[in-house]
Amino acid sequence: MAEIIPLPTKPAPRSPRSPREPEPLWRDALGDQLRRLRHERGERLADTAERAGVSPQYLSEIERGLKEPSSEMIAAVAGALDVTLVELTAAVADELRDHAAARAAAHAVVGTRAAYSLAA
Repeated sequence: MAEIIPLPTKPAPRSPRSPREPEPLWRDALGDQLRRLRHERGERLADTAERAGVSPQYLSEIERGLKEPSSEMIAAVAGALDVTLVELTAAVADELRDHAAARAAAHAVVGTRAAYSLAA
């Protein structure tokens, strides 16, 4: 005789979603932009910090995304780098948009590969 196998009464547990890569924080993107601008000018931290009226340590922490500078501090550092707040803000927003687009493209590639593997 055939063996009777009971059907499960509860739905099977869902597999956990893959963890999402965290989005970059504004302060990280701001710091990257400030460092990039400073390097393009060939300046040391101390040079830019002195013109901005902040300590080199504080500017370093801003560039590494460790501090949330006030709008006054951002304006001072931007001015020391000869950029406007609008230019700096646009550059940071562009960087965040580029990151989001790259993430979406990476997810699209994974989805396409999954569709191809299902079709095979």
